[in-house]
Amino acid sequence: MTRQTPFAPVSDQIHWPVIVIGGGQAGLSASYWLQQHSIRHLVLEKHSVGHAWRNNRWDSFCLVTPNWQCRLPGFPYDGNDPNGFMPRDAIVDYIERYAAFVKPPLLQGVTVETLQQQDSGGYELVTTEGRFTADQVVMAVNGYHVPNWPRLSERLPTSIEQLHSSDYKSPEALPAGEVLVIGTGQSGCQIAEDLHLARRRVHLCVGRAPRAPRWYRGRDSVDWLERMGTYDVSVEEHPEPAWDLRHKANHYMTGRDGGREIDLRRFALEGMQLYGRVANIRNGTHLIFGQDLKQNLDAADDTYCRIRESIDRYIEKNDIQAPSEPEYRPVWEPEREPRELDLKATGITTVIWATGFHSDFSWVHLPVFDGAGEPVHQRGVTPTPGAYFLGLPWLHTWGSGRFASVGDDARHIVEVIANRAEAATEVSSSEQEAIRA
Repeated sequence: MTRQTPFAPVSDQIHWPVIVIGGGQAGLSASYWLQQHSIRHLVLEKHSVGHAWRNNRWDSFCLVTPNWQCRLPGFPYDGNDPNGFMPRDAIVDYIERYAAFVKPPLLQGVTVETLQQQDSGGYELVTTEGRFTADQVVMAVNGYHVPNWPRLSERLPTSIEQLHSSDYKSPEALPAGEVLVIGTGQSGCQIAEDLHLARRRVHLCVGRAPRAPRWYRGRDSVDWLERMGTYDVSVEEHPEPAWDLRHKANHYMTGRDGGREIDLRRFALEGMQLYGRVANIRNGTHLIFGQDLKQNLDAADDTYCRIRESIDRYIEKNDIQAPSEPEYRPVWEPEREPRELDLKATGITTVIWATGFHSDFSWVHLPVFDGAGEPVHQRGVTPTPGAYFLGLPWLHTWGSGRFASVGDDARHIVEVIANRAEAATEVSSSEQEAIRA
């Protein structure tokens, strides 16, 4: 059922100059800039404002980036802890307050089932609340739509509780027994830490995600990287291919308890059992591992050290006074690579798949995808005139899908929208003058 919101009133009209699909931080940012240009528009949200932050994060979740990077358009962080890390409920509050500030023309609880071009021009949206049309459309729906469930999970017995990281809430919500976490991106590492701090016996399958320092030479590494201009490098300027950037796991660290590094080697010293990547399952309960634990730990450390070295070079080049740090040395090395784990014999009762998400644009019937089904765009502007993406990872820079820079991308797209609308108005006026002549 469509829910009118306490924001801008929405008329019953079907046609709009612009329709924004998605009412998260990307869609709200687009609405802010559209209002600055006095462009009439409608925002359609499948759930409600803040839904993903409220419902798809665990109880102890907090931001990994410092609060000062929360800088949605016209609404920078206004709390008293800019160098802290907002917990889940504070993030929801920030989003809800931003929506109240923007006052978007927003309909909640509306799912767009199909988006397609009209023969007469513009776009048609078939939704759970009927048909809408628009001259231009912004798909502000990020890229994390469907949890990745490896088919390997189907081979585990029903006696094992299985859940995706997006459904994890707390250690207390899990059955008694030991827990296996599969995946070491940000979610997997932080969930493993959450369980570890609760004194649950944790087993962790280590993947290829990189890690980053938290505090280094007197500052948060995010602060250093911001000063260095790292976050301003566009996807076109970056030395790594765009596909790699957009599909890489994020560097793992945490903002918990004021922020700290996550060192899986230290977890191992404290009793957490580490394994390589899952390669197979035998006899239902025997997991077979690839022999890549040391390789994956070393690769994560290599990235960690490269970030530190880049900060060192910046400090030296700019003659900055900063405290020194000891050279990094691993605190633990695997004596052997575990090859197999018997879930039943070990007492593992829960498996958490921290295996990420994949996008689902099956409802978008527009020629805006490549052969692999990936969106094709230049900073969100697609080859199809009047169709745009917003909020995707590395849409333009590292911060494109985050509070840090999604507003900059929204401003760029809205400027393109405004220019296109103005050009269409000029053409229409010229045609009318020609008819009168």
